[in-house]
Amino acid sequence: MRVRGGHPRLRGLLRHRRRAMAAGLAMAAAALAAAGPGDTAPPRARAAAAEPARERRPVERVTAPVRIADADAVRLLRPGDRVDVIAADGSPAGGGAPRVVAAGARVSEVPERGEGPVESGALVVLSVRRDTAARLAGAGAQARLAVTLR
Repeated sequence: MRVRGGHPRLRGLLRHRRRAMAAGLAMAAAALAAAGPGDTAPPRARAAAAEPARERRPVERVTAPVRIADADAVRLLRPGDRVDVIAADGSPAGGGAPRVVAAGARVSEVPERGEGPVESGALVVLSVRRDTAARLAGAGAQARLAVTLR
């Protein structure tokens, strides 16, 4: 069945399908632009944002007094500095290889030098995680400890 008449523009668009497709896409783009900026986050980020936020427990930090073998190196430290603590076991039985015991530990306090001999090293108080404090205590009992500034 063929209907005579009709709207002349509609007939022209039907004859020129490419133009009709371009006009339709232009209208869709204009509608999307008028709707606003929208959410530009990737789909995974949107899904994660939709989920309720999990409560993160804060990492429990403790202060650990550590005896560093080089007293002069400790004098260079100030509260707030970040240091790596390295254990150096000089005996061949211990493997002899230095190892990092605490990475990025924050210096809490540098006590005044005590009455003891300088050869015994110097004390520094570090703020570290509880498990790192246990490693520091164990390493301090078995090896000489040194610090490097970050």
